[in-house]
Amino acid sequence: MIRKHWTTATRRRRCLKALGLGLLGLALTTATAVAELGEPEKEDLKFGFIKLTDMAPLAIAYEKGFFEDEGLFVQLEAQANWKVLLDGVIDGQLDGAHMLAGQPLAATIGFGTEAHIVTPFSMDLNGNGITVSNQVWEQMKAHVPMQEDGRPRHPIKADYLKPVVDTFKAQGKPFKMGMVFPVSTHNYELRYWLAAGGIHPGYYAPHKGDITGTIDADALLSVTPPPQMPATLEAGTIYGYCVGEPWNQQAVFKGIGVPVITDYEIWKDNPEKVFGLTREFTEKYPNTTVRIVKALIRAGKWLDDNDNANRPEAVKILSQPNYVGADYEVIANSMTGTFEYEKGDKRSVPDFNVFFRYHATYPYYSDAVWYLTQMRRWGQIPEPKPDAWYAEVASKVYRPDIYRKAAEELIAEGEMQPEDFPDFAAETGFRPPQTEFIDGITFDGSKPNAYLKQFPIGLKGEERL
Repeated sequence: MIRKHWTTATRRRRCLKALGLGLLGLALTTATAVAELGEPEKEDLKFGFIKLTDMAPLAIAYEKGFFEDEGLFVQLEAQANWKVLLDGVIDGQLDGAHMLAGQPLAATIGFGTEAHIVTPFSMDLNGNGITVSNQVWEQMKAHVPMQEDGRPRHPIKADYLKPVVDTFKAQGKPFKMGMVFPVSTHNYELRYWLAAGGIHPGYYAPHKGDITGTIDADALLSVTPPPQMPATLEAGTIYGYCVGEPWNQQAVFKGIGVPVITDYEIWKDNPEKVFGLTREFTEKYPNTTVRIVKALIRAGKWLDDNDNANRPEAVKILSQPNYVGADYEVIANSMTGTFEYEKGDKRSVPDFNVFFRYHATYPYYSDAVWYLTQMRRWGQIPEPKPDAWYAEVASKVYRPDIYRKAAEELIAEGEMQPEDFPDFAAETGFRPPQTEFIDGITFDGSKPNAYLKQFPIGLKGEERL
């Protein structure tokens, strides 16, 4: 557990407040912002996270004192897995957490654990990869186009994995792969990549009691916690996996696997994790909620400032055992703008981790809609839904209204500039149609059903299992 620490200014502010000198105490922070926003209704908070590099905004907001600047005294606590983390937020053991983007959506629509979880803050873009075992890579490699320098031509499509999967099927052997949670970005990205290469990743049928996600599957996907991915691959239990960093680079360092593609190459600048809280928390503690978001926005900006100039310091922080706990070199391999595929094949990927650029922290409704389309595509939403349903669910879970309050406070305080954020007056919450997917299909968040109809593999229209 990471213990809260107080700066001298923070301790002084608390003493002044205790003495009843409220106005003088407020002057130690930003008087205008506090007068507008009001003090936090709840000061002592506990947030959960999973040991992945994309929890970085929480670590930086803590280590740089951004939480304390908001009068928030935070404990950060690593969680065993995503289910434990979600349950902790729902039952109040945690006030909020670093979450899979699909978790608040799935909980709100009642897939798995049912609860109304919201997110006012998107933590990052990109950050995941797909790794296969050395043995599978050697078989894939025979089908992968090569550059003149003898290195594989990227992006490496699942088309080149298909002959390997077909061989397994012909031999009566299941081709097993790991992902971190049924409603994780990793699950949907792995499924997207496989299906784009003609490999069926299987359907869920919760209405029939089947939550394995393996109906009609060519490749069998199962849940493995992120830190256990490399060991599970090394043991031969799975032949590949999709996970966040540093667990793809760990496979390279251990010499047990080869990352073949990043999610940046599957869907350029895809939304990844979010910060989740219960709707009840945001309604009971509105000032606290806005202040949490303010601190996280500042952390995201710090992580991306000056072309990632702060990343080496961030890597040093994340390598501590109370955060990610992997070696500095392993975390730095991706966090500092490079990514190593086959051993020695290190390439520049400056946007592998994005924490603020491209309005990464803004909770777009269209991001939520994309996740919902993938839940529908793979049967987690078993029945057809009209376009309006997708928009309605997105607006229940994603809260740009809270984000806007936090951003406006930061602008008023001089911490940020208006150009750091979307144009709130014109913002609809929907990104323009996005085209940079590995299969060339365009995603328009305002037309989810039309989007689904473009896929040759997956449920669409009136189809049901």
